[in-house]
Amino acid sequence: MATTNPGATALLAVRGVSRRFQSTHGETLALQATDLDVAENDFVTILGPSGCGKSTLLRIVAGLDRPTTGEVLLEGRRIEGPGADRGMVFQSYTLFPWLTVLDNVCFGLRERGLPRAQQLEVAQGYIAKVGLQGFAHHYPKQLSGGMQQRTALARALANRPRMLLMDEPFGALDHQTRELMQELLLGIWEAETTTVLFVTHDIDEAVFMGSRVMVMSARPGRIKLDRTVPLPHPRHYSVKTTPEFAALKAELTESVRAEVLAAQAA
Repeated sequence: MATTNPGATALLAVRGVSRRFQSTHGETLALQATDLDVAENDFVTILGPSGCGKSTLLRIVAGLDRPTTGEVLLEGRRIEGPGADRGMVFQSYTLFPWLTVLDNVCFGLRERGLPRAQQLEVAQGYIAKVGLQGFAHHYPKQLSGGMQQRTALARALANRPRMLLMDEPFGALDHQTRELMQELLLGIWEAETTTVLFVTHDIDEAVFMGSRVMVMSARPGRIKLDRTVPLPHPRHYSVKTTPEFAALKAELTESVRAEVLAAQAA
């Protein structure tokens, strides 16, 4: 089962990362100089008001955007661009519509040059893990939103990345499907010892999923709060009725609310 060790050497180290954007209206500082450590097997959730730089930070870690200042290190190596050591799951499903579930999950394995037989073995294993047995030969348009996101998750996990980066991955799903996906991902994390950095607007989701929860300030974003989640694993939805859950949710709600009000007043 995955465990959290805050004292461990950081798998991911964000050092002084900021991001400025140029436009016809001038320069916008979206993310001010930010430091962040994520330990091996950590599950870090990030909250904050819209426009605070959560997704910008995640895209920089993914190598999809470059910081204006600072650097991001994964296992001590500077991130210069996208890589198979980081698996990215977006809110939109980003599946290839012309490929079946099986071939979507095989895609990264094929790009790495694995033999077809090995691709199929790995892909079928992850298809089973996300509960899509019997749908391997379906195309994305034949799947519900939840099933498409399960496919996207299987595709990311199949490459065995050092980190899984998730940007509002369940935001487009209905409430019941979202809860099922939360339980599914948490179960996989507990079993697979995968390190996760997870952006969300949902405070319940952040507390339920995370081993640590961070709150970012209104733009220009910075990490203003970092809390360890004192809830045991394996974690069941009944944990939401506990005093520990309620207390942390209340603190985070006040912290996020203050930043939303600050953003509106700006």
